[in-house]
Amino acid sequence: MSIASDIIRGHTDTIILRHLAEKDSYGYEINKSIQEKTNNQYELKEATLYTAFRRLEKANLITSYWGDEATGARRRYYSITKMGLAMYEQNKEDWEKAKILIDKLISYGGAVND
Repeated sequence: MSIASDIIRGHTDTIILRHLAEKDSYGYEINKSIQEKTNNQYELKEATLYTAFRRLEKANLITSYWGDEATGARRRYYSITKMGLAMYEQNKEDWEKAKILIDKLISYGGAVND
């Protein structure tokens, strides 16, 4: 069963910021990590990922730099800023509150009135 993209779509930035809070990374590595963490149930489309990178960089939540690979193609690495880390923490807190509210709104709690 794959996870509905609509449910996750609004959290793309937070997912990326979370990954970058651990270490600097590049697009393919971030997407591979998402796939691994979700047992291949979810993956970001390349266009979605790079659009998010541009949006986050424009908002000064991340910065980018070119890697220094000895072999293979040069990679553009992304790094979270202090402002990005603060945004991640706020988004995570907001998500925790939203999860509680959504649970209350959609959980079955007894008889349904017809």
